[in-house]
Formats: sequence, C-alpha cells, structure tokens
Amino acid sequence: MINFSSCAGTYKLEKSVRLTIGEVYYQNWVAGVQGGGAGFNIFIPVSDNPKNIMFDSVYFKGKKAKLEFSNNTIFIGRFKTTKNRIRDINMISDSNDGFSEKIPFNLNDNECVVSYLNNNKIKYFKIENIIKKESILYQKTPSKKL
Repeated sequence: MINFSSCAGTYKLEKSVRLTIGEVYYQNWVAGVQGGGAGFNIFIPVSDNPKNIMFDSVYFKGKKAKLEFSNNTIFIGRFKTTKNRIRDINMISDSNDGFSEKIPFNLNDNECVVSYLNNNKIKYFKIENIIKKESILYQKTPSKKL
C-alpha cells in the first residue's frame, strides 16, 4: 500500500502554478539533407516567474524531453522522430530520443505536462491548447541555437 500511494503522488498534477506562461506552440522540423533527422520542438514562453521556478522536462505527444532555458524568456523541448534518419543507426540503443518511452499521463494532442522542481520536490502541471505552427525545413541538420 505504501508503494502505491507513493507512486500515485509522484505524478499528481498541481492545480495552479504561480507564473505567467505565454502562447505555447510546437513546430515540426525536417533537415534538408537525407538522413539529417526530423522532429518537433515545443516552445513554452514564460513572462512572469516570481519564484524563479526552473522547468525540468516536458511530456508531449507520447514522448518526454528535457527543457532548455533560452533567451531568458522561453523553455524549449526538443524531440527527434524516426523520419529522415539514416537506416543503419540502431535506434533501440538511442536512449535520448524517446521512441519507446511510456509517459505517465493521458494527454490529448494539444496538451503537455511540465515537470519542475519546487523545494527539492518534483511537481507537475498541465498546459492545454498548444498551437501547431508551420513546419520548418532546414537546409542541413538544425543546431540547438535559436
């Protein structure tokens, strides 16, 4: 019984978080060279964060990605997909791409869950109404810089 209640509490969604989030959106991308990869990035703009909450990860479209803080205003989650990849790569051994990961949340296509650290405890909140923006077609493999 202790393990069950501990596990259930681990993924409890917070009802409110004291910060202001702008319009959250995602974009698909494809490298312009064969085998250069493809994926999608989710962008979470934060305009007011009074407690300086630092996001950790995002669960979106059945995958999990670490969030990076960019330009002091936006968190970005980067997801790679199996499209436009070199066929010789053993994708099963690639642990960072999230191909086979089971996420602990039931989400619609326009929803994500963000994990963050607060007082040394991992907490979670849901973002709804995520917008899909036009895809980006790169001439080569994209860099992590925006």
